[in-house]
Amino acid sequence: MASSIKNLSDYSSKNVKDIKDSTFAIVVSEWNEEVTEALYEGAMETLISHGADKKNIVRKNVPGSFELSLAAQWMAQEEAIDAVICIGCVVQGETKHFDFICDAVAHGITNVSLKYNKPVIFGVLTPNTQKQALDRAGGKHGNKGDEAAITAIKMLGF
Repeated sequence: MASSIKNLSDYSSKNVKDIKDSTFAIVVSEWNEEVTEALYEGAMETLISHGADKKNIVRKNVPGSFELSLAAQWMAQEEAIDAVICIGCVVQGETKHFDFICDAVAHGITNVSLKYNKPVIFGVLTPNTQKQALDRAGGKHGNKGDEAAITAIKMLGF
């Protein structure tokens, strides 16, 4: 459902497992920090509110969204990590750069998840404008970070 008619912070509580002993990695792109920090905060708050222990949440920063896939792979290969949440934001520009980055990141994150048989979550915004990004990073459409965290939790309960 399009986020213009759904709040990203609203979710079903079905299949939410006990995560007090689960370990999460959150990989955060430094590019567009205003947005990615808000997404990170949303993911953290959701994990904590569902019982995750702060000491079981590892944060790693990368320069941009393109680097999320490799960092996710480094984290997913760690046996102690149960799920990886990738946080980023790529705003549409005037060139095809947007298309190449978004496609590479989506495929990269999917491939890491399949390679390591672990949830590796795509918490990357791909809006047309900075305003749309802010609307989805704690603004009027909720927070995609919340959605990414609850997706990780639910996938662990699969």
